[in-house]
Amino acid sequence: MQRDFLLSLAIEGLYRPVWSVVILDELEYHEAAKLIKRGETANQAAERAQRLTTQMRTAFNDAEVHGWEGLEGTYGLPDEDDEHVVAAAVVAGAGAIITFSFRDFPPSRLPAIAPAEFAASTVSLDPVRAQAAVGAIAARSGRWGTRLTEDEIIDTLATRYGMTQAVDALRRAC
Repeated sequence: MQRDFLLSLAIEGLYRPVWSVVILDELEYHEAAKLIKRGETANQAAERAQRLTTQMRTAFNDAEVHGWEGLEGTYGLPDEDDEHVVAAAVVAGAGAIITFSFRDFPPSRLPAIAPAEFAASTVSLDPVRAQAAVGAIAARSGRWGTRLTEDEIIDTLATRYGMTQAVDALRRAC
C-alpha cells in the first residue's frame, strides 16, 4: 500500500520518481522473497514481482537513470553495495532518497528522508491531487484481495505506515 500510494502520487504529477536498473532488480528480488514468505510459490512470486517492475517501467518510462555507473563507489557509504542508489540519484538530479535505512543512507551526509516524511511533504503540495491518488488506489483494489474504500486506504496509511501528517492533509482536503 505504501509503495502504491507513493507511486500514485507520482502518477498524479506531484513528483518524478527515478531509479536505475539495479534498483529495480533489487526491488524485484526482495518483492519475490516477500511473496514467498507470504505463501506463494517461487514461480508465482517471481511472476508477480516481475509484473510489478514491468508496470513501474511502463508507467514511468522516463524514470530509469543511465550513466550512473562511473559514480558508483565514490560516496563512502557505510555499505558499499548501496553506492549505486546515490549514484543514480546524483545523475538524475533527485532531491532526496526515500528510505527507512538511515544507517545505510545517513541524512547527515546526503538528502535521505523517510517515506512518511516524503508523503507529508508531497501531499502538502496539492492535497486534492493527492486525494485523487487515493481514489485511484481504491478503484484498482480488489484485483488481489479485498476491495478497499478511500477511508480504509487512508486509515492504513496512517496506522500501518505512520503517514499521519499526510493523512491529516488528505482529510482536510476532503
